[in-house]
Amino acid sequence: MTSPTDPDMEKHYTDDGFWHKVRRVAKVIGREATEKALVLYYAMQDPEVPAWAKRVAMGALAYLILPIDVIPDILLPFGLTDDIGVMAVALTQIAIHVSAATKTKAADKASEWFGK
Repeated sequence: MTSPTDPDMEKHYTDDGFWHKVRRVAKVIGREATEKALVLYYAMQDPEVPAWAKRVAMGALAYLILPIDVIPDILLPFGLTDDIGVMAVALTQIAIHVSAATKTKAADKASEWFGK
């Protein structure tokens, strides 16, 4: 099994794949987990975030996108618990580099989808 922070995970990440998956599972994983996915996504867009932190975020989001992982995503909602855990660990690792503007952007997008 490939580690979520393995550099090979980068080949599995695409913006389209991210948006497709996060829109599809947002209601299942809830606002908080969706917002965390969005923070990781927007942190990757921030030129101030170091390259290593962007790779961590990309690895976590690639793990979210991949349909085959430790707990298969088909087993909703339980199949996404490992994905949420990977995102939480990634955010912990890069938290110092996530700006308030990035968090606000993620919160605003989550509000669009879930309401205030």
